[in-house]
Amino acid sequence: MKRLVGALLAGALAAVTPAAADARDAIKIVGSSTVYPYTMTVAQAFAEDGRFPAPQVESTGTGGGFAAFCVGLGEETPDITGASRPMTRAEWDLCRQNGVFNITEMLIGFDGLTVAVSNASPYAWALTPRDLYTALAAQVPVGDALAPNPHRTWADVREGLPDIPIKVMGPPPSSGTRDSFIELAIQNGCLHYEMLQTLKAGDPEAWGKACSLLRTDGAFIEAGEDDEKIVEALTADPGMLGVFGYAYLFEHYDILKGATIDGVVPDLVTIAAREYPLSRPLFLYIKNDHRKARPDLFAFLQHYVEAMRPYGPLLQVGLVPIFDDTEFEAAAGEALDAIPMERPGS
Repeated sequence: MKRLVGALLAGALAAVTPAAADARDAIKIVGSSTVYPYTMTVAQAFAEDGRFPAPQVESTGTGGGFAAFCVGLGEETPDITGASRPMTRAEWDLCRQNGVFNITEMLIGFDGLTVAVSNASPYAWALTPRDLYTALAAQVPVGDALAPNPHRTWADVREGLPDIPIKVMGPPPSSGTRDSFIELAIQNGCLHYEMLQTLKAGDPEAWGKACSLLRTDGAFIEAGEDDEKIVEALTADPGMLGVFGYAYLFEHYDILKGATIDGVVPDLVTIAAREYPLSRPLFLYIKNDHRKARPDLFAFLQHYVEAMRPYGPLLQVGLVPIFDDTEFEAAAGEALDAIPMERPGS
């Protein structure tokens, strides 16, 4: 009852009229390609329930999702966006500039950024963040200065890695997965160089530029927002590595394997325990001002909460659930009660 009352109170603040909502039959969802398969799973079950039309779900990338979500209110704008990283302050400010003030941030579970390769690869891929930075950064230390990345093979990066060309396919700039990969892998790897530790202490802005840009000379290959294209590329070329969310490795264990990062294999246990170095949270962002015009929105969120429970349906498609009961109830309560999020810190 408390959650229902909270949802109705949030709906009372709505700026979208029921007449406008009638022009669009279904919930509209955009956002992260990593969150996309989980949302599609819930959307399909929601449609099978028969009370409401199937939600429209589009994989636009996290950045593209926030751009569409923050355009404003009304039937032409999304009700929900999925994100594989938290909303930034700039995105929050954009939403507010366009009249989108009342937003709920819903933690749905966790993911592990996976560096994967075909099972046909003959090599044991044991990587570190330093390896990933050294192989993929646009500039790396050469002598006493930063220079364009000279490394052509993995053996150039570190002794013990395969003597094959560096070829890694990963997400485009619009993707939250790329943002997370840069933060968790590239920037952390960058800090293994003393020269770059000194640069960060003295000039954080210059350090950020030096440790955030990926190669554009062919060693890092940008894929679109469809991560299945990366899967196809890996199966076609056993010498190529790919970067995507854990769900895609989970789904394709028969043809792909994950590289260890700092000796830790990506799996449900290591990601849930935050032991895997490239673990990250996943989110939905909900436009609360649409709730009054879209009675199916509350029902959809109820379905999502049930699906993301530990050992629920989303576990079966690779979502690492929120196993902590208190943390789970907090996430569910905020979503169902339409609790507004606070301004992001950065």
